[in-house]
Amino acid sequence: MKFKKLFISSILGTSLFLGSMGISYGQNLTYTVQSGDVFWKIAQKYNVSTKALMEANNADENTIIYPGQSLIIPSNEKIHIVKPGDTYWIISQKYGVSFKELLKYNGADENTYLDIGQAVKIPSDSQKPYVTYITHTVKNGDDFWKLSLQYGIPMYELLEVNGMDENTWLTIGQKIRIPVHHVPIKPTPANKYGEYLDWWTEAQYVLPIGAKFTLVDFETGKRWNMKRTIGANHADCEPLTKIDAAIMKGVWGGQFSWERRAVIVEYNGRKIAASAASMPHSIQYINDNNFNGHMDVHFANSTRHKDGKIDWEHQKNIKIAAGIK
Repeated sequence: MKFKKLFISSILGTSLFLGSMGISYGQNLTYTVQSGDVFWKIAQKYNVSTKALMEANNADENTIIYPGQSLIIPSNEKIHIVKPGDTYWIISQKYGVSFKELLKYNGADENTYLDIGQAVKIPSDSQKPYVTYITHTVKNGDDFWKLSLQYGIPMYELLEVNGMDENTWLTIGQKIRIPVHHVPIKPTPANKYGEYLDWWTEAQYVLPIGAKFTLVDFETGKRWNMKRTIGANHADCEPLTKIDAAIMKGVWGGQFSWERRAVIVEYNGRKIAASAASMPHSIQYINDNNFNGHMDVHFANSTRHKDGKIDWEHQKNIKIAAGIK
């Protein structure tokens, strides 16, 4: 095939091309099932819908998967194959996506050349968070709090989507609707920064209660292990061990403090921009870590528990950790 260089500019982009859009999709991946895996967890890990994952594997909600089993991970990435006359501007108009976003998504700029036959990745609506639902059949010992921990969903949300309240009794065999939040990975300005995730629609689902993660001090790069133990307006967290508490104390100059510091949360292969204060207070779940209480980790638009208001110093730090000026 004869290749022709196409100079990309907004001026050339005003020309029209009415040929084939050349749509294709990326190659599927194969995943080996691990102990404890279920379809929705795998779907979240690979940023695909549970429905698409099940369809790709001829499965439904009653299908049981086993450790060692191979599953197909469907690619949700739309690809455009460059045709004569194409420019990034024309492609952005064909797919109804932002010109700047298309360039950024492909690591390109206005001076980047395209080759005929080249594959261009198309950002899609899947880059926005969305919610699907699965069904849980109530077993002996289930209650809404245990289900909220099992599925990483706030208890109030479970009650709301099922039209129930805290006084509702569950019965064995009852069907409960479980939301599954899909939070796509957001780009960052550089590898050292974390994703800028909204607490209410994104971060609280990416880092659910019970998650064990690594906290990295943005300024010094020092890191230690933490667990999100509770928290509704922001994440209440505790160092996992005495060693982790000692490292954290050292970062704050040898004493636990309300001083806010920009931090990065590393969890499940993702890096999230956050801000933390190390002062221990209130409810404690881990009792052998030399840390009497929990400490606060804030994310974009999270609020204080004491008054429900935004702490602007935390929000300033979160933007620093996200590389947002």
